[in-house]
Amino acid sequence: MTSTLLIYPFFRRRLDRSRFRFPPLGVAYVAASLREAGHSVQVLDCTFLSRDEAVSQALATRADVVGIYCMSTMKEDCLGFARALRGRCRLLVAGGPLPTCEPEAFVQDFDAVVRGEGEQTMLEILAAHQAGADLASVPGVVCRRENDAPAGSAAALESGAAACAPPRPFASDLDRIPFPARDLLPNGRYIEFGRKSYGYAITTVMSTRGCPFRCEFCSNVVFGDSYRERSPQNVVDEIEAVLALGYDRISFADDVFTLNRRRVLEICEEIGRRGLRFPWECLGRVDTFDLETAQAMKAAGCFRVFFGIESGNDRILRLMDKRITTAQAAGAVLAASQAGLEVGAFFIVCYPGETDDTVLETLRFATSLPLDYLGLTMPYPLPGTALFDRVGDRVTRAWRPQETLLVNHVLTYDGDFSAAKMRFALLKGRVQFEMRRRLGKWAPAALVLFERPTDAAFRLLR
Repeated sequence: MTSTLLIYPFFRRRLDRSRFRFPPLGVAYVAASLREAGHSVQVLDCTFLSRDEAVSQALATRADVVGIYCMSTMKEDCLGFARALRGRCRLLVAGGPLPTCEPEAFVQDFDAVVRGEGEQTMLEILAAHQAGADLASVPGVVCRRENDAPAGSAAALESGAAACAPPRPFASDLDRIPFPARDLLPNGRYIEFGRKSYGYAITTVMSTRGCPFRCEFCSNVVFGDSYRERSPQNVVDEIEAVLALGYDRISFADDVFTLNRRRVLEICEEIGRRGLRFPWECLGRVDTFDLETAQAMKAAGCFRVFFGIESGNDRILRLMDKRITTAQAAGAVLAASQAGLEVGAFFIVCYPGETDDTVLETLRFATSLPLDYLGLTMPYPLPGTALFDRVGDRVTRAWRPQETLLVNHVLTYDGDFSAAKMRFALLKGRVQFEMRRRLGKWAPAALVLFERPTDAAFRLLR
């Protein structure tokens, strides 16, 4: 059968301060499906490699087919791999969020571009390639029609226009998809990184796919807005396999783990029935969360829940199409805190359409909540989002990492606020959060003294 190499082209930055570092489930899922069908598969996860090491290892595999994952933050490295491997393999395939929404940016360097979920599409790409069939006949594929030149050659890529196959329907029975091929990932390095960075080893499990909501800023192009669930038994089977690898904790990678309250309770019950004892965390929606759910999650080992609240102003929440309110947000955070869970929340400041007043209102709201973790970011109009449709004509640059000691954010569009003003807001929010956490009973008075001059300074910036 065909030998395949799947590449995850993520390279840690020199000043990387992220607390989130997880193995790539997407390529591991594709690898598992290919291996189950009899193909020889390797995975190259670049997280702990230098670029030179990664390219050298990729070339050394001599794989027939190379598939490369890509999101907006990985585009340059993805294309760099493709150009380094051109002519050294028989077929180059791109997949992931960015190729899904911008396939035209990849057809010049790849023989095929996968849009959407990749497991079945990659299987059919390999079958078509082995049979000498037209790749454009595979649902979910975009490619360039080739002439008689060898597949993968420069001459082949120069001929014809892009050919788009019909979209592939989403997988309906997630329990039939094999568990990610975690044995092909550098688990030892992730375990070492976690225990050194924050004292425990944590990895991800995805119990659902898709999200039925359509927040304006959210890029969910691979799984779309079709919400699909795995059975509680299937989910906990995978958890047991993951814990056996040596991980201490589980982070559910679902877009919204708490959407179906009944299913959340069933997963908690299944964990208890098997006598499993492990800490886990998840991402919830504030309008699908209550004290009873929080208490059941806590009893089953949940130690932390994150909420994507995004704004402290109801008008801006409507603009974002979040379909929540600040009252719901405050209630969910309070319920989680009362149940003894750590609580994290994410906010976007200086969103297109905001005013100075709404930004400051968001910072006050965010730092008034009983949070253990606060994530603040500036807006990023990502391709494939409604926000990109709204302000895409103002995008001035692609995202690139900003290596600074204080704020690793870069303004990618001509916004209503300058980059300097946005960074000031992020730093201001961070300081207010730390003051509230560290100063105890002195925090309210200290915050008043801090907020007045910094609010005025923020308003003066342009």
